[in-house]
Amino acid sequence: MNILFFGPNGSGKGTQGAIVKEKYNLPHIESGAIFRENIKGGTELGKEAKAYIDRGDLVPDNITIPMILDRLQADDCKNGWLLDGFPRNKNQAIKLDEALSEASLKLDIVVEIELDREIAKKRIMGRRLCVNDNNHPNNIYIDAIKPDGDKCRVCGGELSSRSDDQDEEAINKRHAIYYDSVEGTLAAAYYFRDKAGKEGGLRYITLDGEKSVPEVAQELKSKLDI
Repeated sequence: MNILFFGPNGSGKGTQGAIVKEKYNLPHIESGAIFRENIKGGTELGKEAKAYIDRGDLVPDNITIPMILDRLQADDCKNGWLLDGFPRNKNQAIKLDEALSEASLKLDIVVEIELDREIAKKRIMGRRLCVNDNNHPNNIYIDAIKPDGDKCRVCGGELSSRSDDQDEEAINKRHAIYYDSVEGTLAAAYYFRDKAGKEGGLRYITLDGEKSVPEVAQELKSKLDI
C-alpha cells in the first residue's frame, strides 16, 4: 500500500502518520528527512541540494524528486510506503505523478486531513510543553487536553511553549502555502483528488481534522481497511 499524506500544520498529520506506520508496518517517509540523509551521506544529489541550500535558494524539483524516488525504491519500501511533506504545490504534484508512473510505482491512496485554517493556527499556538515529558498532551484550545491552569494535565508539571509555536507571522506564511487551492499544497492534493475521480485505481480519503486524535485515527483505519 503506497500512501500520500496531506494536512496543514496543526492537523495532527504526524501523529496519524505514526499510527499508520505502526498498524501497517510501512516506512513513514518525510521529505525533510530525505534531504538530510542525502546531504549527510554525501550523495551526488545531496551535494547538489546542499549547494542550493547554502545559497539560501530552494532546491529545484529535478533534484528533489529523484531523491524521493530513490528513497521510495529502497528495500524497506517494497511492501509500501507513506510519503509526507511533498508535494507542496500543484506543479510538484504533476511532476511527482509523472515520475512515479515512469518508475512503475503505483500510488494507491491519498489522505487529506481537512481542518479550518483558524482552528489549525490555534492548535499550534495552544500547544504547551511539560517540563517532565514533552509527550504529555496539553493544549489550551482543545478541551479534551486542556491543561490545569498553567500545570500539566497529566503530571502537574510546569508548562512552557515553543517560540516558533507563538510566531503567528511564520504560522500564517506556512498556512498561506498550504491552504492555497490554486497553486499551493491544497492544489496539489486536489490534483490527486481529481485524478482519483477519473481513475478507479486511486483512492482519495478525507478525514475530519476537528475530531480528537483517537476519533481521527479510527476514521482513518476504517477507511483504509475498506
